Amino acid sequence: MVRHPARRAGTTAEQTRPIMTRSLADPLLIQQAGAVIELVLNRPDKANALDAGLVEALLVAVTRAANSGAWLLTLRGEGRHFCAGFDFSDLDQQSDGDLLHRFVRIEQLLQALHHAPLTTLALCHGSALGAGADLVAACDWRIAAPATRFRMPGLRFGIVLGTRRFAALVGADAAHEIVATSRSFEAAEAERLGFVQRLAEPGAWPEIVRGIADVQRLDGVATARLKARVKPDLRASDMAALVDSAASPGLKGRIRAFRAAENELRLSKDGAEQDSKTGSRCEAGDRVDGLHHAKR
Repeated sequence: MVRHPARRAGTTAEQTRPIMTRSLADPLLIQQAGAVIELVLNRPDKANALDAGLVEALLVAVTRAANSGAWLLTLRGEGRHFCAGFDFSDLDQQSDGDLLHRFVRIEQLLQALHHAPLTTLALCHGSALGAGADLVAACDWRIAAPATRFRMPGLRFGIVLGTRRFAALVGADAAHEIVATSRSFEAAEAERLGFVQRLAEPGAWPEIVRGIADVQRLDGVATARLKARVKPDLRASDMAALVDSAASPGLKGRIRAFRAAENELRLSKDGAEQDSKTGSRCEAGDRVDGLHHAKR
């Protein structure tokens, strides 16, 4: 039988003393207040990108949360962004095998979140890209700040990660178009498609968390049974699809080519924006000169 942590009468989640804490320097911050466990991605200088250490910390935390008797697990990012996805900063030191292993561990994390025997809630802002967007898709509740931007470019370098879970939320046609073009989509479109259920500024999140926690009525066993019926267990096929895509020779080279193309596109856009600004200044100058000559 799953036992839920009792909250003292007359106290709120904020007044309940946290029972799980870690150093503020850790890549993942964890605290539990009453029946709610909060996980905070804490690599703001890297836009909370998923390096191996953060993924392992998340896997341990999600597993412990599943056995804690808590009712609700929340996930958010520290700093300006929710999560920039897979951390490629040490790509030069990684082999194809290293990269494959890291992708497998991310898929295991996503599966643990998706099938966890407690309600899961993603609170996202800024950018949620690649595996960061997959973290959102793996959760039961998905709340986004209105300015949040999402993107899933993994198939640009041949990786099938989270695609089925994404399609289950937004529909096959929408998922195909978004993933095939690897385009960004904004929070308003994400809400319209069903990728997120609600838009709310971060200041409103504590009240949303309290509301979701207060209506939880199922213990861990019942929650697991519910998820088994509404979320088919396709973990084996999802993992097989990922491994098949990542094991194709040349993964590191494909990632390098993708990043080079992204950088080239970014530089091209920056140049176009600069030309546009310069053109605007020239046009403004021409108009001023024209007015000056007209007055003369």
